Amino acid sequence: MLQTSESLSFFKNLVRIPSLSHEEKEIADYVEAYINRNNLRAQRHDDNVYVTLGTGSPHLLLNSHLDVVPPSAEHPYPPFGATEVDGCIYGRGTVDAKASGSAMLRALIELNNNGWRPEKGSVTVALTTCEEVGGDYNGLQQLRLHLPTLDAALVGEPTEMQPCVGQKGLLILRAHAKGQTAHAARAHLGKNAIYAAARDALKIEEFEFEKADTHLGKPTITATLVEGGTAKNVVPDVCTLTLDIRSTPAYTHEELIELIDSQLESEIEVYSKRLIPTSTDPEERIVKACLAALPNAKTFGSPTTSDWVFLNDIPTVKIGPGPSQRSHTPHEHIEIDTLLHGVRGYKSIIKAYFKNTIPL
Repeated sequence: MLQTSESLSFFKNLVRIPSLSHEEKEIADYVEAYINRNNLRAQRHDDNVYVTLGTGSPHLLLNSHLDVVPPSAEHPYPPFGATEVDGCIYGRGTVDAKASGSAMLRALIELNNNGWRPEKGSVTVALTTCEEVGGDYNGLQQLRLHLPTLDAALVGEPTEMQPCVGQKGLLILRAHAKGQTAHAARAHLGKNAIYAAARDALKIEEFEFEKADTHLGKPTITATLVEGGTAKNVVPDVCTLTLDIRSTPAYTHEELIELIDSQLESEIEVYSKRLIPTSTDPEERIVKACLAALPNAKTFGSPTTSDWVFLNDIPTVKIGPGPSQRSHTPHEHIEIDTLLHGVRGYKSIIKAYFKNTIPL
């Protein structure tokens, strides 16, 4: 009962701290002090806080993020109130991803309090910053420069504690349709870039990729923004479509760029390509540990991106309590039982990973 109470109290305190991206100092201070109060030694780089149990390799990382997106309209309760109603905790970040982060840290603390250590190797829990924004700074990416070599990882995101072994990437392109300006009264003297962009938009709507990934299916492409025209009586000479491509390991981003460029008459500009698709072979030790530790667990692929992109060089599983569909919504909440199941689940996965019965 004491462990249950401690897990719930820690989680509520995390939710009560409004840790928007780039504003994580207060929550990092709290997490650092909490670790030190619980017989472990916290380490920190910027506002990224981490703690390690054991030494040497294999080295397992459990990572989730401290930052949340801003509150939206129509929250039924104060977004940072950690309001408990009918066995659920409501608030921004309850699912994405403070349930994962708090459960990971509580799992390590409880293992330590019970005297558990890996017979061989080490496990680190790292709670990092700036996952929710796509800027140049990412907490996990920076922290990896200060961590020893990793052998495997768990990324804490809401998956209902089902092991995700593949996630789509995000490629953003801008397609610039070119025309020739003219007075709208003499439109025949110009070339309307909006029409050229419209032709490309129709091609995009009908386009289907050939290759599919086992867990993620085929990539998708969607036009999400259109920008064109300067005045109501001028034929526009430029019109730009922003294209959102959710990529899979079936194609590299370079292959996708070349393929899309060959299909459109517009000129292609790469806006962002750093969020690459990722996948882990189901035969990897970390996947087997998840399946061994969690009854009824089944591997799957996720359409959403995460900090897994910064762990693409090692076997990684995305897994955490709560459903992804509640992320970033006004009614974001998590059941207390689900949170506690996450703590137990992470403990079981950690112990299963370091058992000698699961080969490297």
